[in-house]
Amino acid sequence: MFYYLFEYLDKTLNIPGAGVFQYITFRAVAAVITSLGIAAIWGKSVIYRLQRLQIGEEIRDLGLEGQMAKKGTPTMGGFIILLSLLIPTILFSKVTNVYIVLLLTSAVWLGAVGFADDYIKVFKKNKDGLSGKFKIIGQVGLGIIVGLTMYFNEHIKVREFATDGTYVDHKSLLTTVPFMKGNSFDYNMLLPSFIPDQYVWVVYVLVVIFIITAVSNGANITDGIDGLAAGTSVIIGIALAILAYVSGNKVISQYLNVMFIPNSGELAVFCAAFVGACIGFLWYNAYPAQVFMGDTGSLMLGGVIATLAIVIRKEMLIPVLCGIFLIENLSVIMQVAYFKYTKRKYGEGRRIFLMSPLHHHFQKKNYHEAKIVTRFLIVGIILAVISLVTLKLR
Repeated sequence: MFYYLFEYLDKTLNIPGAGVFQYITFRAVAAVITSLGIAAIWGKSVIYRLQRLQIGEEIRDLGLEGQMAKKGTPTMGGFIILLSLLIPTILFSKVTNVYIVLLLTSAVWLGAVGFADDYIKVFKKNKDGLSGKFKIIGQVGLGIIVGLTMYFNEHIKVREFATDGTYVDHKSLLTTVPFMKGNSFDYNMLLPSFIPDQYVWVVYVLVVIFIITAVSNGANITDGIDGLAAGTSVIIGIALAILAYVSGNKVISQYLNVMFIPNSGELAVFCAAFVGACIGFLWYNAYPAQVFMGDTGSLMLGGVIATLAIVIRKEMLIPVLCGIFLIENLSVIMQVAYFKYTKRKYGEGRRIFLMSPLHHHFQKKNYHEAKIVTRFLIVGIILAVISLVTLKLR
């Protein structure tokens, strides 16, 4: 919104200084400051309102130390993140940019799915919340929207440069393969030879659905102890902001031999707002938490991260960049699968971990919550650095 206003002031009225809004870096800084301010200031009143409405988390006794002391802590704090993300993005980004529209849609879409789950838990007093199949339907729906938009929208293209400096923008399903010198992969390669290329969109949409579902569920599972999901999302958001800026900058992308994606640099503004919103929420969510994000926040965070990675063609980096989400997901899958297998074979279920997801395993081993979160975040930083190193390490 401000971008178009100051563009008019600069180009039509020639007001000195108005041109500063043309710079992505300036608007990204403005977005992160604004989102931090909204989350820090508005968050307090949201928590107070939730307390007055007695919207507290129903805690199931899992036998974890200090767990029941959290009973009554307000939930649905994901609204703090959501509004702190949406407002600065609308104010400081080019809201007509197709990538920005896609990310805003992703945030609102999965935020609504998460809200429905929290609403059923809190107001309907149903501890199971929204049925799992409806969550999946919501995630699949978003995957279809993102996949079809990426394939059919005429404004989404990649740019190829020739040795003489000329270039051509064209539709493509190329994506980045980390650690490989010829670091590109075409989804057309997944099609059997007897299927025409025009049907590749079906394969692509299925891949996008899988990625969005997996990452959003991973973020949801990770949101189990104070500050873990929000802190991890901050680290991932910073890495994605750098990758988005590089992918959208002609000079830097050519220097690093990174796929140049016209207009994707605008996502750095969105990422900045995303990081600021998560840090602002972390002010209240750090141990001991004054508010929980609930599914309103966790599903939204994972969906946004997955969509960001997809639109900048870095989805193959997700297992590394989102390694915390991945290991949390895998710990649950391994635990359930091994329990069922041993129950069939030996007549009694056995466990790999003391409790899943993985952060509860360490709680069972009497590690303090703050120590678990800190060590997970250190691992998250290492994984983010490795992800960024892939820009040159091939």
